[in-house]
Amino acid sequence: GWCPLSPTGAQTTQLLVEPPWRPAVLWDRVTLTCQGLGTTGATTWYKDRRHLWQQGHSHVTITESGTYTCDRTGTRHSPPVTVSDDPLVLQVPARALLEGDTVTLHCRA
Repeated sequence: GWCPLSPTGAQTTQLLVEPPWRPAVLWDRVTLTCQGLGTTGATTWYKDRRHLWQQGHSHVTITESGTYTCDRTGTRHSPPVTVSDDPLVLQVPARALLEGDTVTLHCRA
C-alpha cells in the first residue's frame, strides 16, 4: 500500500483501501487497513464519527456504506474513507495525485 510522508516526529495514522480506488464501493468487497507509524496494540474503528469497536486486528472488511476512520495506540485519527453504495461511480486511484500526473479513471456501474 501507499504511505504518505509525514513531518518528523508526527504520529499519523493512515487508512489504506483495497481495492485501491476511491470512492470505495460496497460491491467491491472493500477491506480497510489501519496503519500507525511505530505503534502496536489495539485498533479503534469509527463509522460516521461514532465508535464502532476496538480490536487487535488492523484490517476489516466493510459491509455497510458510511465514512470510516481509525486510530491506533498513541496516534491520531486517520483521514476518513467513504464507502459508497452508489450504483454508478467515477473512481480515481487511492493515492496522492499531483498536478501533471497521468491518471486512470474508472467509470463503473
